[in-house]
Amino acid sequence: MTDAEIEITADLVHDLLREQHPDLAGLAIREVAGGWGNQMWRLGDDLAVRMPRQEGAPDLLRKEYRWLPVLAPRLPLPVPNPVRIGEPSARFPKPWTVMTWVPGEPLDHTSISRGDHAADTLAGFLRALHVEAPEDAPISADRGEHPKKCTDGFDHFFHSVAVPGDLADGVRAVWDDAVAAPEWQGPPLWVHGDLHPANVVVSDGTLAGVIDFGDMFVGDPAWDLAAAWVILPAGAAARFFDVYARADEAAIRRARGLAAMKSLILMLMGQNGDRGLPGGKPTWGPAGRAALDRVVRDGPV
Repeated sequence: MTDAEIEITADLVHDLLREQHPDLAGLAIREVAGGWGNQMWRLGDDLAVRMPRQEGAPDLLRKEYRWLPVLAPRLPLPVPNPVRIGEPSARFPKPWTVMTWVPGEPLDHTSISRGDHAADTLAGFLRALHVEAPEDAPISADRGEHPKKCTDGFDHFFHSVAVPGDLADGVRAVWDDAVAAPEWQGPPLWVHGDLHPANVVVSDGTLAGVIDFGDMFVGDPAWDLAAAWVILPAGAAARFFDVYARADEAAIRRARGLAAMKSLILMLMGQNGDRGLPGGKPTWGPAGRAALDRVVRDGPV
């Protein structure tokens, strides 16, 4: 069978655990809804098995396995920490991982009610993450560039989702301002790279964890600072940047433009969410639309 024809079932996960990590095979296994590049299964109360189902997913899993143990100890929010790695075998021809489970509900299925607390929490998390990276840290092949190098992609997303007329001019102005902003001049910093509502979890009305570090890279922190609009509720961006306290005007302009692009991507993937892979989830459309509104109406901070 081809990789695409392999059905990932609880029995398959159990068999792989029994063959490679038998001490974990007695834990209860249950599927977790969601996921894009990987299909995830809860393993007992505290662990999760991530099974890649897209072409590039195995490389991202190995990247997490290599670098998350380096980053996690200094981060102030729970993140998935690798526990074991499963090697390709006759039963499943890709690597897979066992990670710690991060409790909470993904933001695309709930909302943040404690906006100030969430802004403080996100700022503290990114201050801890955005430190200078070692020379062998990973770079990204498809993100991390200055907005001016992403104009073709932005135009594609902008026209693909039919931006509402009352927002279109504002979205274009935000993007043009980001394109005109100076480039990042600092050292290459650790960047999560994919902060959006499905990759953070919420508990008690505020941020409680950050997940899916497969796209982590080193470079311009503006790619993460976009979360001030993509993740936080309306009106919280200004507080976020006050607490983060490391972003100059140029970084904020780049971040706001990137937030507009990320919002458009969420909207587009939400439109395709009911068509299976490689699209997103139906919940991503409304989340992207709300974020786009914040990008335009919250204004510069």
